[in-house]
Amino acid sequence: MTAAFDRAADFIFGLTPAALPDTTRQAAALMFLDTIGITIGATPMEAGRIARDTAVALYGCGEEGLGARLMFDGRRVSAAGAAYAAATATDNLDGHDGYAPTKGHIGVAVIPAIAALAETVPDFSGPEALAITTVGYELSGRAALSLHATVSDYHTSGAWNALGVATVAARMRGLSRAQLREALGIAEFHGPRSQMMREIASPTMLHDGSGWGALAGMSAAVLAGKGFTGAPAITIEEDRVAEHWQDLGSFWQMEHQYVKPYPVCRWAHAPIDALRQVMLEHGLSHDQLARIRISTFHESACLYPGIPVTTSQAQYSLGFAVAVQAAYGRIGVEHISGAGLSDPLVASIHERISVAEAARHSVRFPACRVADVVVTLTDGRVIESGDVHARGGPEAPFSRQDVERKFMEFAAPVLGAARASAIRDAVLGFTRDGSKFSDLSRLIYGAPAV
Repeated sequence: MTAAFDRAADFIFGLTPAALPDTTRQAAALMFLDTIGITIGATPMEAGRIARDTAVALYGCGEEGLGARLMFDGRRVSAAGAAYAAATATDNLDGHDGYAPTKGHIGVAVIPAIAALAETVPDFSGPEALAITTVGYELSGRAALSLHATVSDYHTSGAWNALGVATVAARMRGLSRAQLREALGIAEFHGPRSQMMREIASPTMLHDGSGWGALAGMSAAVLAGKGFTGAPAITIEEDRVAEHWQDLGSFWQMEHQYVKPYPVCRWAHAPIDALRQVMLEHGLSHDQLARIRISTFHESACLYPGIPVTTSQAQYSLGFAVAVQAAYGRIGVEHISGAGLSDPLVASIHERISVAEAARHSVRFPACRVADVVVTLTDGRVIESGDVHARGGPEAPFSRQDVERKFMEFAAPVLGAARASAIRDAVLGFTRDGSKFSDLSRLIYGAPAV
């Protein structure tokens, strides 16, 4: 074993709830709540239904102690299958949190994995749930930075959040240090290093690869627990990536995640917020907008340019998302699915939008996601937004109340207000001594009743 691995293992197995800074603990509770809200919102969607049915068809459990119920469904499959299904559903409603330096998402895989693994181990405390969550986020984020720094391709989040899932599984299921090392190596090797920009250009249910990341990470932990070998994980142990692990346990990435105001690709958020700002500051309605010129960073300008015909396309369509915001002042699930895809008002506004890359925005990506809009009104006035950073991250953070409000917006229509409120209270209650994961688990496996 290397010193780099030993440092990571000490953190993974040694982090206690009491050692978490209070700000980190609070952030973990909010990110857990935000992620599970999107999981709930995604439950009725086609991709989530297919993923759950596929887990039943392919990922049943033949070994006692490794079975888990599907979230918001109740059917029993393997823990790996349960994590895969929930992560795939969540991934296909692009409203979950992310970490800007990773150019991707962590909670989408880590939270479903915790929910699945909780079915395979004795009950544990709420503070422990938040410590486990933090471990998953901290390992995933640094694996992402290491991978991005050492390979030429831009890959989906599943490539590295698989390591976070393997980490969580190793801690929760009591693997040894030697088994943890093998699990991380297996997860890294099999993590789906899939083509993100292909998915941006031709959006599908593949989305950000996090379902397969969850499956790979969970499978890796089971394999390692049975003696399968696969070490080392070079994203942890290679000398070139050492700098990304030096601050483990001192700088808490958990506190620097962004929360999405809209269930669409984060790269679209800065232009959406720029138009939102102009319309609010000047009291504008959509019928006053003659032209909207968007200047944004390269990756944002590469988003799907047309009117979407599928939910997947809608979540990666910059112009469509901006048009929805202009029309309704918000973007909800109903706007990116079903009849919302053929809304004539949105289509008419989309015709007035143009998109161009601005070099000054591109050079700041991924640390910053900045854009600006120039709006020409029907009366001839021209209004410039100036540079606007996407809301919800450290630069323009959401409050606790903002996160709670967002959770209820996505969860209540699926589960009803009473059950959604109980889930919210259980998750936020994890910060208190005496709370148990079972306070939540009794609420998250049964199918929706509304």
